[in-house]
Amino acid sequence: MAAMSDHGLKRIVWKRIKDTIITDCRKSEVWKILILDSFTTKLLSSCCKMSDLMAEKITIVEDLFKNREPVAEMKAIYFMTPTAKSVDAFIADFKRKPKYKGAYVYFTDYCPDDLFNNMKLYCAKYIRVCKEINISFMPVEAQVFTCDDPGAFRNIYSPHSQVKRKTLETLADQIVTLCATLDEYPGVRYKKDMENAITLAELVDTRLARHYELDDNGKKKEKTQAQLLIVERGFDPVSPILHELTYQAMAYDLLDIQNDTYMYKSKDGSEKQALLNEDDMLWVKLRHKHIAEVSEEIPKMVKEISANKKQPDGKITISNLAQMMKKMPSFRKQLTEKTIHLQLAEDCMKPFSSNVEKLCKAEQDLAVGSDTDGVKVKDPMRTLLPVLLYPYSKYDKIRAVLLYIFSLNGTTDENLNKLIQHVQIEDEREFILNWKELGVPIITSPSLFSRKQTRRDRPQEGRYSLSRWTPVIKDVMEDAVENKLDAREWPHQSECPTAWNGSGAVSARQKHKPNAQDERRTGSRLIIFVIGGISYSEMRAAYEVTQAVKSCEVIIGSSHILTPTCLLDDIKALSKGPMETLTIEERSNT
Repeated sequence: MAAMSDHGLKRIVWKRIKDTIITDCRKSEVWKILILDSFTTKLLSSCCKMSDLMAEKITIVEDLFKNREPVAEMKAIYFMTPTAKSVDAFIADFKRKPKYKGAYVYFTDYCPDDLFNNMKLYCAKYIRVCKEINISFMPVEAQVFTCDDPGAFRNIYSPHSQVKRKTLETLADQIVTLCATLDEYPGVRYKKDMENAITLAELVDTRLARHYELDDNGKKKEKTQAQLLIVERGFDPVSPILHELTYQAMAYDLLDIQNDTYMYKSKDGSEKQALLNEDDMLWVKLRHKHIAEVSEEIPKMVKEISANKKQPDGKITISNLAQMMKKMPSFRKQLTEKTIHLQLAEDCMKPFSSNVEKLCKAEQDLAVGSDTDGVKVKDPMRTLLPVLLYPYSKYDKIRAVLLYIFSLNGTTDENLNKLIQHVQIEDEREFILNWKELGVPIITSPSLFSRKQTRRDRPQEGRYSLSRWTPVIKDVMEDAVENKLDAREWPHQSECPTAWNGSGAVSARQKHKPNAQDERRTGSRLIIFVIGGISYSEMRAAYEVTQAVKSCEVIIGSSHILTPTCLLDDIKALSKGPMETLTIEERSNT
């Protein structure tokens, strides 16, 4: 289990679990067993650690689907998703010979009547408690959540999908549990002309109204100081394709980081791993900084530690750190933390120095539409051509070609065929053509009128020349908190609270002294949901706007988090045949 986070969504989820599951069970002083399915294992691991459970008299954590020895004298807590598979496994524990003295049953979400009636039929006399606690989303970071469903992308955007509506209904249910966990009843808005966003907004609004129809006192809950904006991935195809040079986004793009685990080799050649999550406070401090700042800061931190022990000055290397750790065992933990990030930063810089740095200028010029001096790019093909002629990887060339096409709002058939030949993807043209399924123009004609989005003016002073692009969603966040969102572009599915003013009349562009990330916020909340995945740069934007506008917390979520390579693979796969939708539990087991 991961260590417990002290702030944000993870803290709120853990508090919710404590206030329901743990409080019920605390009434009985005996030690208990906790039984989880795949989804709830992941959920609980994200927000607490084993010692937290031990402190609550939970002595064993078991897998619902694995063979378990009966412990007839103990009571068991079942925390599971309301699926046929989970309920059948629960019934099997009690149907013939009961494995436990009694069962406290908690579902992540609403349990269908047929499953509930089955449980009653076979297990009624063993069930002490049966509750639904409304947490079917995954708290990934302090201000980021997912529905833990990468497959939703294909289910929604594949032209062969038979389950688009069902997938959107599941996402709507999960978003409602997020709102319930935050105790928010937001006004819902959506991006105009985006079919899936309109459908999801309707579904969420209907389900929120049903959920909040009557509160515990029999009164209807009023809207809270919150807005929920729903948009689709095609709204900004540029941000998830660009090479990002902030630490977190760069690491997940250039390195093979799976399940937030960074694998690396120590000086002695042994394989090591580190978890990149919010229990590592240095990661939290550095993750949104530009790699240039990170590369300066970590050696400085190490020098501060070595200065305390009168270590000689000199270049900080991994080898030096290993020597220092032997000499200074009391500083081992601090130095280990710095060593991990020194190694991670070095691993990011290797591909950057050899290839990515050259790519970035062309990418930025194409994305922004102007060069570092602010001069408009008149001929995007001249910017793209050096990338096509250099031996970059296939994926890097595809990314550059897409940025070229996005900059023009589509290109001609003839031009596209030439580009595909240049990149040598004649048999894999779906990498590019399938973006049309997201509503992104790929093929255009002179008669087709297309309007580019109006962007906020942002001064270039003090900004890195290879990091000039700002995710479009950041403009939306700033407009929303300043109450400047155009109602024609962002219609209301349901009215927002009349007193909504996310910014407290403070411009999101004004600079404030950053406050502690775990400071309790008492203002309004802006929740953004992007259908089709979010990028790490968009996650960063949520924190930046929250820091700038202290009176509003921005929370961003999606079905899953994207990396550029995974997104391109998903786009290409949209041409494949139909795919069945999976429940939360079935997804976790695949």
